[in-house]
Amino acid sequence: MKNLYLLTALLLCSIFGYSQELTIPTYTQYLADNPFIISPAYAGIGDYVKIRANGLTQWVGIKDAPDMQSLAADMRLGERSGVGLFLYNDKNGFTEQRGFRASFAHHLTLDKGRDQFVSFGMSYNMNIFQLDISKYNVSDISIENDRKMINHNFDVAALYRLESFYASFTASNILDKDLDKFGINEPGKLRNYQLYTGYVFNRSRNSDYEIEPSLYIQYFEGDGRSTTDLNLKYRRLLKNDNYFWAGLSYRFLNDQIMEPLNIGPMAGVKVSNFYFAYSYQIITNELINNNSGTHMVTIGLDIFQGVSNCRCTL
Repeated sequence: MKNLYLLTALLLCSIFGYSQELTIPTYTQYLADNPFIISPAYAGIGDYVKIRANGLTQWVGIKDAPDMQSLAADMRLGERSGVGLFLYNDKNGFTEQRGFRASFAHHLTLDKGRDQFVSFGMSYNMNIFQLDISKYNVSDISIENDRKMINHNFDVAALYRLESFYASFTASNILDKDLDKFGINEPGKLRNYQLYTGYVFNRSRNSDYEIEPSLYIQYFEGDGRSTTDLNLKYRRLLKNDNYFWAGLSYRFLNDQIMEPLNIGPMAGVKVSNFYFAYSYQIITNELINNNSGTHMVTIGLDIFQGVSNCRCTL
């Protein structure tokens, strides 16, 4: 059994460790009022410092299932710029990925009267992949020391907003892999493209609720696969900028629209500076026979209100 675990870990190492990319599981973290996770162009949108801590447990019911913890924070820098930092630790058995993403964004106001803005963002990514073999005791596989690799890459993004409409486009891992170093049988193109767009209905000062449908598409250039999230959120607005919300996310492969990968109900609340959200991804493919889904909890703080007077805010 230990040999089987080691072979599995080595396979994961060959798939992820040599990918030179930031491979973070994207579920519904971005829907917990934190789109900065998927696009650096959102860094610094808002007149406060936004902090979101996220914990995700995949494949509930399976021993040693993957776990991920992350911390995202972004803030306004001056009147037209923003900065952000994303830290993460993603563990799967005896394999582990950890690292960070440092982001910078610049925001321009096109039309104050119509709340029309455009933003540009860029991120530097550092990813550390490590295989811990210290817990294995095997004699038929020749391997020594923990295997570790440090990878570097970049993301670029653009965001357009007009009143209640928004759309962002992100190109992640824009650098190709060095095939001479890692072998010609592996894909050299690591780029993936992400489109996130939506509209907030009934967004006015006199309204006490908002309905927000959104769409999130991911396309991976290396193998041509792509997925789509169809999302719907209902937000009830309370006094003093407090609110609670509930929503649903439906993810599918783009060549299998009627066969969802998972369906995720979710809910959250913001009271004063404190934010809390919970999401549960229900697995709908063959893995449903072996696990009950994926839990995700988000805890956040919105602090230092009024760090900028710029109108380019959420």
